[in-house]
Amino acid sequence: MSPIKAVLFDLDDTLWPIVPVIQRAEILLYDWLKMHAPAVTERVTIESMRERRQQLMATDPVYQLDLRILRHTVLTEAFLDAGLDVRLVEQAMAVFSKARNEVTPFEDVLPTLERLQGRVILGSVSNGVADLDAIGIAHYFRASVAAYRVGCAKPDAAIFHAACDALGIAPQDALYIGDDPLLDVEGAQKAGLRAAWITRTELGPARRLPDHVQPDAIFNNLYELDRWLAGR
Repeated sequence: MSPIKAVLFDLDDTLWPIVPVIQRAEILLYDWLKMHAPAVTERVTIESMRERRQQLMATDPVYQLDLRILRHTVLTEAFLDAGLDVRLVEQAMAVFSKARNEVTPFEDVLPTLERLQGRVILGSVSNGVADLDAIGIAHYFRASVAAYRVGCAKPDAAIFHAACDALGIAPQDALYIGDDPLLDVEGAQKAGLRAAWITRTELGPARRLPDHVQPDAIFNNLYELDRWLAGR
């Protein structure tokens, strides 16, 4: 088996917990709307906007690839319905985006990225819209591939291949690590990469691993990944 030359990471729920981040960002956005566009909050709630986003995702694939466009569309609908200037939507999006990138990495993340940086090539592949520059960790990754930029999303093999191409490596020389058995593990393996499943106890009980999915490795944290790579 060929040596591992690169490690590619999922982001949300792999490098940081995402649910509390999104919940906080939506509250901050709604508070901003109350102050700057109260007519919107008279018509919609956080929950009703979430339901509308789910409806749109089910009807148009473009919204599954770009969550920014999805949120922008729902906000624009709300502003139009309230008879307000839709130019304010950009300001609202800026409020949400700032909060969405105020993440707290798990305690093992930064030390492990520091240790791995000089030993293997690092990259990321995500269906989300995290801004690694804003978060402050972009310098660890030679390439960061996002679904909204490449026009395809996990588990499509094309997004994994795009990341490998950006790193200048063959898929079989890469290890992908993520929390979702289907999107991350099965998706990466079908694209020709090796794949590790991370099951963080900080996020609660691990989701069930489907019988047909067999990760190349299973880790509880990135310290275990570091030791696993060092022992190869």
